[in-house]
Amino acid sequence: MTVLKIVLYPDKALRTVCAPVETFDAELKSIVNDMIETMYFYKGTVGLAAPQVNILKRIVTIDINAKSSQDKLFVLINPEIISISKKKYVREGCLSIPEYLADIKRGKKVTVRAQNIDGNFFELSASELEAVAIQHEVDHLDGIVFIDRIDSLKTGLIRRSGQA
Repeated sequence: MTVLKIVLYPDKALRTVCAPVETFDAELKSIVNDMIETMYFYKGTVGLAAPQVNILKRIVTIDINAKSSQDKLFVLINPEIISISKKKYVREGCLSIPEYLADIKRGKKVTVRAQNIDGNFFELSASELEAVAIQHEVDHLDGIVFIDRIDSLKTGLIRRSGQA
């Protein structure tokens, strides 16, 4: 397994709508394993989306324990949020925009439909931090970064400077 290089804002990969995964093979498993390794390498990270490592496919890895124990690890391939509950403000950060945190309005609960590493469909309901992580990472797959979800003078300055 390999620790992959994190793409930093304003790299165009972060603004790209990712292509669906169509082939479930050894190459996909290798990509997923590298993403997991990368996610755990950056301590405190709870999720990673493929475009953050310059892979423009709809792949997400999440482990809300932010540890390498993998007891809360899951992989979402071609995820689609199918329901979202009432929203609240939560504090978020992002590996691709280091050293910036912001209050983002996210659903308290979500249900997502996705495929596993073998291509089998499943649904997952999540709440609290797990729900936030899913929403954040799925946004990445659609070319959305968390600063797009806030409205403030500071955010405008970050976007214009490209130094986030």
